[in-house]
Amino acid sequence: MPAIKFYSRDPLPMEMHKVKIVQKLNLLPAKERLAKMKEAGFNTFLLHNGDIFMDMLTDSGVNAMSDNMQSAMLRADDAYAGSETFYRMQDKLEEIFGIPYLLPTHQGRACEHILATHFVKPGNCVIMNYHFTTSKAHVTRLGGHVEELVKDEGLISKSNLPFKGNIDMDKVKACVEKEGADNIAYMRLEAGTNLIGGQPISYENMKEATEYAKANGIVTILDASLLQDNLYFIKTREESMKDKSIREITRMIADLFDIIYFSARKFGFGRGGGILVRDEKMFHEMEDYITMFEGFLTYGGMSVKEMEALIIGFEETMDLDVISQGPQFIDHCVRALDAHGIPMITPGGGLGAHIDARAVVSHIPAEQYPAGSLVAALYLCGGIRGMERGTLSEERNPDGSERIASVEMVRLAFPRRVFTLSQTEYVIDRVKWLYDHRDLIGGLRFVHEPKSLRFFTGRLEPVSDWPEKLVAAYEAEFGEDQ
Repeated sequence: MPAIKFYSRDPLPMEMHKVKIVQKLNLLPAKERLAKMKEAGFNTFLLHNGDIFMDMLTDSGVNAMSDNMQSAMLRADDAYAGSETFYRMQDKLEEIFGIPYLLPTHQGRACEHILATHFVKPGNCVIMNYHFTTSKAHVTRLGGHVEELVKDEGLISKSNLPFKGNIDMDKVKACVEKEGADNIAYMRLEAGTNLIGGQPISYENMKEATEYAKANGIVTILDASLLQDNLYFIKTREESMKDKSIREITRMIADLFDIIYFSARKFGFGRGGGILVRDEKMFHEMEDYITMFEGFLTYGGMSVKEMEALIIGFEETMDLDVISQGPQFIDHCVRALDAHGIPMITPGGGLGAHIDARAVVSHIPAEQYPAGSLVAALYLCGGIRGMERGTLSEERNPDGSERIASVEMVRLAFPRRVFTLSQTEYVIDRVKWLYDHRDLIGGLRFVHEPKSLRFFTGRLEPVSDWPEKLVAAYEAEFGEDQ
């Protein structure tokens, strides 16, 4: 991305696109937001989108398509079997990653389902730099266990370390020695690490980890769902990569792994997913899972129109101008909030700006879900929908006690090419107001708790009347129509 200089002020992040299609937003008054939050069981996943002003829940499937992506959808080949659209997508992915075999799926967690089903047996260990909710759930569902071996520094909220998603090689070696290489189902590296603030992993760390795994006969898998942000950080933060193009870095990364999978709801700006397999025998061992769980091998549960759009989206991901906006907007938001004294996960990573909820609402006990409370409060005080990433997103221990998360965050996702800088400034303003009134925020407790992935559909209630008090303070500041 070119460094745009300003004559009269310090530089700002610049959108390297123009807006041609818009969607109207709706800002409900605070009292109405309180009513909607109660209806949703204080779970932002259960809010209706029409009741939200700024939807920063996720970047999954809500990114803006380019004009070229939308126009490409018109050429889709709707054949059930042998669709030319599939072969065009397969060719584009092989061009970018150098891996010949593609198993299409409807989204990323379908990839995780198939990979875990194929590789994980009861008692097996899966090594990760850090887990994602569904990647871990699929492993544990099959009787395996996950070892999260991110470096200790990756869990420090405030730092200036460029690659907090790096895996700790001393921990990896100790784990392999303890478990035995034959009991390691696979090593999964996530680029970047969703649940610790979208923090990236360096190329050199991926190279060291995969070389060690291969020397010990361990299958290596890359979760490339957030790869575009990680590519930007490798290009801008890793000294040895600064002269490489995004396309060159992508191929260098791909060459390290046996399997690469992705959610196209993130990588490619569309909706779908895929598993890229280097070995033909391994590919054929897994293809039956596609026809059983997803669809035929040339669509795999995906819309061919989306597949045509993704072909363009994959190519746009190789453009530094395209992939730089998200990280730069996130960095702007993180720096501004940090300057206000608000505890943030630093440095800014990919996917979104992450608030250190444990530090902001330190008066809320861990068992009352501090991040869940803070994310509900943010909707009440601005109509902004974020996502809890903490203890609420964990599953209980076998004895029923809470598994307290190592990090407790509120994520404010920045879908690609969606929000403007003025909307970002609104978010900064409302988070600052909420931080100054954080003592009004209280805890939550479950009234309906699913056994797994409870953060998606669980319902909660406040432990006191704190939401009413918070809304009253907000209305006193901004009026009843805000």
